[in-house]
Amino acid sequence: MWYDAYYLVPAAVLIAAIVHVFVARRRAVRVDNPLGLPGRGLPLLSAAFLSGGPGRVFDTVLVRMHLAERVLVSRDGTVTLTHHRPHDAVEQALMDAVGPGGSRPLAALRAEVMRSAAVQAIGDELAARGLMRRPDLLRALGRARRWLWLAMLGIVAFAVLSFLLDDGRPGYDRPSLATPVVLVIVGLGVLSANGVDKARVTPAGRRQLSLMDPGRPWTPSHGLYPAAAGGALLGAIALGGIVAAGTELDNEELQQSLLGAAAQQDAMTAVGRGSSLSSGSSSSSSSSSGGGSSCSTSSSWCGSSSDSGSSSSSCGSSSCGSSSSSCGSSSSSSCGSSSSCGGGSSCGGGSSCGGGGGCGS
Repeated sequence: MWYDAYYLVPAAVLIAAIVHVFVARRRAVRVDNPLGLPGRGLPLLSAAFLSGGPGRVFDTVLVRMHLAERVLVSRDGTVTLTHHRPHDAVEQALMDAVGPGGSRPLAALRAEVMRSAAVQAIGDELAARGLMRRPDLLRALGRARRWLWLAMLGIVAFAVLSFLLDDGRPGYDRPSLATPVVLVIVGLGVLSANGVDKARVTPAGRRQLSLMDPGRPWTPSHGLYPAAAGGALLGAIALGGIVAAGTELDNEELQQSLLGAAAQQDAMTAVGRGSSLSSGSSSSSSSSSGGGSSCSTSSSWCGSSSDSGSSSSSCGSSSCGSSSSSCGSSSSSSCGSSSSCGGGSSCGGGSSCGGGGGCGS
């Protein structure tokens, strides 16, 4: 009857939404370069990103340069270069961010380096190996699931409308609920079968972090300067954040400067969050798609991992990379702990993202 034909359009929309969900989920969980778990052989900066996100990478690199006397960090938080030959791409990004003047405030430097292509590429590599999930693809999957919900709501609306349009004339069939019920059940089944763990760090990534924290200090085999000391200290910072260095760093001013920069970015993220909530939908999407006010929209590894890549948190905040708790924390020992197996959320984790100890702090 005409009632069944009435559902052709919503059924077509539902099918399109289902296909969109399947495609989005496949992209979100795809592993392009499965190499297995390297155990304790993960490079220093890869371990920092996996445990604490882009912010942890910056902190690790800055401490590494400090130990080698390649930079000086003043009491007011100004970073001054004393060496101009980079050891790797991230140091090159840091030197480029400092600029020709040779010095720059730590907070601004931290935010820019976290967004740099060199740091973002580390996250892309971890995602390709199946240790992390790309936040932009998680956001795409979330949007696809919302479209499927809207398609099912449309079917319910059509069912209600069919009853309202029924004139009740004798000899005509009454509207049947069988068709809309079947369509909604199919939609719900697709949603339940295509969910995905919202944590940025995958189960494989959490296993990788647990392998690196068996109860004894971790000294990276890749990412240190040749014949340089401080490997165990840098390993502790990469896995647990700047507070994990404790008294071994022997530079309280540097620790406080890094923690202060992380906290400052966290505060900027909170402001960006509030402004995005109060602004219109278009401005909200532009300011939060990459993170908050401190994060470039082109930086895919920005946004809190705790909310699965939602756009509320920014790359200047604690985001990117965390597994379950916010920014920089892990599902078990949060805020930047080494055993976090899912560590730091972020794009810079501030105090919440590993806060003082996580997310790059």
